[in-house]
Amino acid sequence: MSLASWILGELDDKNLLFQVVQKFAGIDLHPDTVPNETMGLVFEELIRKFAEASNETAGEHFTPREVISLIVHCLFAKDDEALAKPGVIRSLYDPTAGTGGILSVGEAVAKSINPSAVIRLYGQELNDESYAICKADMLIKGQDPKNIKRGNTLSADGFIGETFDYGAANPPFGVDWKKVQDVVKVEHERRGYAGRFGPGLPRVSDGSLLFLMHLIAKMRPAAKGGGRIGIVLNGSPLFTGDAGSGESEIRRWILENDLLDAIIALPNDLFYNTGIATYIWILDNHKQGDRKGKVQLIDATRMYAKMKKSLGNKRVYLTEEQIVEIVETYAGNLDGATFGLEYKEQVKGNGTGNGQAKTEDEPPRVVSKIFPTTFFGYRKVTVDRPPQPGKEVKVKFKKGQKPYDPDLRDTESIPLGEDIAAYMAREVLPHVPDAYVNEDIKDEKDGQVGKVGYEINFNRYFYVYKPPRKPEVIAEEIRAMEARFLELMKGVVA
Repeated sequence: MSLASWILGELDDKNLLFQVVQKFAGIDLHPDTVPNETMGLVFEELIRKFAEASNETAGEHFTPREVISLIVHCLFAKDDEALAKPGVIRSLYDPTAGTGGILSVGEAVAKSINPSAVIRLYGQELNDESYAICKADMLIKGQDPKNIKRGNTLSADGFIGETFDYGAANPPFGVDWKKVQDVVKVEHERRGYAGRFGPGLPRVSDGSLLFLMHLIAKMRPAAKGGGRIGIVLNGSPLFTGDAGSGESEIRRWILENDLLDAIIALPNDLFYNTGIATYIWILDNHKQGDRKGKVQLIDATRMYAKMKKSLGNKRVYLTEEQIVEIVETYAGNLDGATFGLEYKEQVKGNGTGNGQAKTEDEPPRVVSKIFPTTFFGYRKVTVDRPPQPGKEVKVKFKKGQKPYDPDLRDTESIPLGEDIAAYMAREVLPHVPDAYVNEDIKDEKDGQVGKVGYEINFNRYFYVYKPPRKPEVIAEEIRAMEARFLELMKGVVA
């Protein structure tokens, strides 16, 4: 039995079906009275209400509207001039469309920038009920419902060969792709970079990076004006995977091709179905001027307002003012920005209208740091040592191979661009004089010693050391507490 049939049955059993139908029949919903845009807003509100009523599963098909607003505003921020042209036509695509929230908000934001803009919406969704809702929403909004496809985006691309001006998605976090593993592997092996998954494949336990590569493949080519995408991911795609792994190779390809524009760290407890750390990745295959060769990291984890009532895991939200603050930080000019240092810091007060601090003496803020794309790369070299006197080593060495003790083998991760010999002389040899770099282990792509890896350790770049409190201050507080405790005990005894 479908959900709709069950609802109708419940209403009929309680003698409410006629009353509900009568109420709806008395409402004038003719397009002349209620235009498509207004009907779309009504439809979205119904979806939101149903999502809130089912807290545990809301996140599966409903992305918080303020998060969507932040994504699409960031996407449009670098294209505002072109988007403002009369009658401009743009396309927006969501490969994990759900009920169509990202598409709907994207169209609304674009229309607020330019009412004459034509925004064509495209999407694909696996869940049958969400697909039906999304398709209905597009129909109500006057969009072409044929542009909403059903099926698994990874194994059955509904838009083969098509590209779009904008792409946005909130794919499921940490979900395995075992069911489509065979199809994805075949495309990776047979089509390589001509397909969607050329750079590599992540571990089967998490398919987030597959959706990211899929979106990149859907970006309009740079020669035709380029494309921009925004995707919500958890922390895993930032650093999971050692040098040479599928995840690292995917990050390497993205950064070496200068596709990553910015990453925005969001507050915890922002989504309905998870309280973990989440990030918005913004990618651009046609960067302009001051953004070329750079990646902007934005820490917005302390920009939030507390909800009066939790909805599932969602305990905080972003205010309109905070969204503007984050977007302005992202859209700012990077000329003259110092690599690796804060170039802009926005500080908000503790007022209820502007956000909620984690502590009273630590106001919410947005901090931005700029790095060259090569900053996130490293070369992992293997460091060996010769067999120690009197120890038998059970290893068959090839002719001409320098003997080593496998039990003493170690590795060093050396920042890209740094001389390996200089690093060894400074960091290793003073402690282990007989150590040497194994030059037989090389990177498969550049042929140089060591394997190249890429990771983005977001928290490390924004860590601020706070010295411990002075012992005498702590001791004084303890004495005061003891004195207070003794006073209370006197009252009890008396």
